[in-house]
Amino acid sequence: MNFLGYKRPDGMTGIRNHVLILPSSICASDTAEKIARSVKGCISFHNQNGCSQVPVDEQLTMDTLAGYAANPNVYATLIISLGCEGCQNDYVAEAIKKRTNKPLRQLVIQKEGGAIKTIENGIRMAREFVEEASRLKRESFPVSELILGTNCGGSDPSSGLGANPLLGEVSDKLVELGGTSVLCETTEFIGAEHLLAKRGRDAQVQQQILDIVKKWEDYIRMFGEEVRNGNPSPGNIAGGLTTLEEKSLGCIHKGGHSPINKVYDYAKQMETGQGLVIMDTPGNDASSVSALIAGGCQLVVFTTGLGTPTGNAVAPVYRMTANKHTYETMGDHMDFDASASIYGPESMEVLRDRLFKDLLEVCDGKKVKAEILGFNETAIARICNYM
Repeated sequence: MNFLGYKRPDGMTGIRNHVLILPSSICASDTAEKIARSVKGCISFHNQNGCSQVPVDEQLTMDTLAGYAANPNVYATLIISLGCEGCQNDYVAEAIKKRTNKPLRQLVIQKEGGAIKTIENGIRMAREFVEEASRLKRESFPVSELILGTNCGGSDPSSGLGANPLLGEVSDKLVELGGTSVLCETTEFIGAEHLLAKRGRDAQVQQQILDIVKKWEDYIRMFGEEVRNGNPSPGNIAGGLTTLEEKSLGCIHKGGHSPINKVYDYAKQMETGQGLVIMDTPGNDASSVSALIAGGCQLVVFTTGLGTPTGNAVAPVYRMTANKHTYETMGDHMDFDASASIYGPESMEVLRDRLFKDLLEVCDGKKVKAEILGFNETAIARICNYM
């Protein structure tokens, strides 16, 4: 099976052809957004981080920013910084260059003489990048070039009974075809981590799975809290989920039945052809999806029971639900009706093939609802409060 994509000079293959206007900190975010809005073909997002952070959090931010620029859906990147933040422009550029050799330019607001001059110069640079990107044509590539992210949010019992198992079938099929599928949301492994660990390809991977779960539980207890005090969420409970263990047993179905070959830290660069892997992320939707995309996912499939509109600027976030009511009431945001996975009459195999075909069409250029509506909420995980 093949899809139509864009080959990058670093060897990766994208399914979109964006020019990224990358704010290195919160103080550069409005300026970056104004540049992106002025030039069709550009994307940006609001970066809440990048300054007043302890080193470990600054590194998380840096990894995510570099990963966004390196994501194969991005043709080129223009970094915008204020000039006095923690994530300095040159530091961000250096981190990006360690991941990719794609086109890169830089602007510093304080050096340019203010936001207006930065926007003027940024628009010209962005226009040049977009013109270059427009010359590229899609080519055919095997699905083994894909890194598929899986995520869930606004879950209810239909997630664990239908949507997640169906996505697991798609995950297994992609793995069989030589691709990479990514399971994440570590806090939603709790109570089911022993089942995942058994699927680790070796003792090291098995122990890593247990370790990342323990790390999260221990971290939250440092503040005198329990993860179960906030998970399941009020919406999960209203939807019918009773315990975190019940939620976790449904969550892990997104990974199908394939062996787990590797565990990646938050936003670290992943590789193609890795089969099923795990990325250590929080359960929070926006920060988890950000990590997947920073790690190289060209596409994220997001299952939901109650419905949610969140998307991302860099990669399509494809939404599916097995809740009939949600598909009707939140249809403006849903890309696939998976209710037949519970109620029939179609078999899981038939639904899997239909879903897989639709995802390949998204890879070929078909836009998902979040892209069409312009939803691109972004968050980056933090370990400490701002200084």
